[in-house]
Amino acid sequence: MTRLPDFRLETYFSRWEFTARHHLTASDVQTMTLSELLALAEDKDRGAFENLSLGYTETFGDPALREVIAQSYEHADADDVICFAGAEEALYLAMNVLLDAGDHAVVVTPNYQAAETVPLALCEVTGVALDPDRDWALDLDIVAAAIRPNTRVVSVNFPNNPTGKVIDTADFTALAGLCDERGIHLFSDEVYRGLERDPARTLPQAADLSERALSLNVTSKSLGLPGLRIGWITCRDRTLRSRLERAKHYTTICNSAPSEVLARIALKARETILARNWALIAANLPAFEAFFAEFADDFEWQAPDGGCVAYPRYLGADGVEEFCTRLVEEAGVLLLPASIYRSELTATPADRFRIGIGRRNPEEGLTAFAEWMRARR
Repeated sequence: MTRLPDFRLETYFSRWEFTARHHLTASDVQTMTLSELLALAEDKDRGAFENLSLGYTETFGDPALREVIAQSYEHADADDVICFAGAEEALYLAMNVLLDAGDHAVVVTPNYQAAETVPLALCEVTGVALDPDRDWALDLDIVAAAIRPNTRVVSVNFPNNPTGKVIDTADFTALAGLCDERGIHLFSDEVYRGLERDPARTLPQAADLSERALSLNVTSKSLGLPGLRIGWITCRDRTLRSRLERAKHYTTICNSAPSEVLARIALKARETILARNWALIAANLPAFEAFFAEFADDFEWQAPDGGCVAYPRYLGADGVEEFCTRLVEEAGVLLLPASIYRSELTATPADRFRIGIGRRNPEEGLTAFAEWMRARR
């Protein structure tokens, strides 16, 4: 395995995330307090948290937590679930278990950087770009053409970060079938599932479509609870799940016991939390629509199909990198420029930026943004 490159997003955030006055590029929904979460707990789970013994937990994850996770799938049970310290650990270990030198992977771009840099450190990788000129469409013929005899993994992310794209269910089902026909593992990052603008467009979970597929999820994004650091992979291939457990012995060994109980509470209250989070996004969208309508000569804006991030286009002659740098330095408004999402695999748009629409009260940041834009005219 070659040395991994710097993680551009985290490096950028280490500079600005907690110093910028207005964090307008958050990838999660507004979180809740511990007391708010515990208020949603059943008496039994609240008691379990308050009287918790702070010892080691099972490497696979708390059995009661895995049972709750499994209930969100149609064709999985608790023994098909393994928990991790967030989605990043899950992605990292899955790629190291699934791929080796001499293998090949296909990765959709743009993406969360680790989705391509971890496979690239292990084997040859081919990128397939979502098409910005066709509403970020995924061309399944291009995916099929990218597959080789030694392809082991096809990696996708819908709703997509950063574009907010959700492909059609028929295409996603066809993709799962294509992978099955070729004996390939479909690795599906589903961390924004549940925040679709049109619930009818919610995709099936990959692990429900195929015994070989891996569904990745986490408490951080749709549920807005990143501080819990609980993620999971659901896969009905029990041999693969066992390999993932053995790999985890070399990283976290087990998860945080308090976080597992809190994650169990959150997942039991999933529908309540998702309704709260979607209502927050829906309430925020008019403010973003109004902002981009005022500055229509400067930006091309489209609300996401799902999730809580969007990827507008910047039309200014100075370029999006200089624009984002000046914006955060002069107005304290943080956005993520396109360079954070550049790919070694495909061409990616160089004139976009990520903006988050899921945090409470974005008006203050949008006002600062608008005042800065007006002053430039």
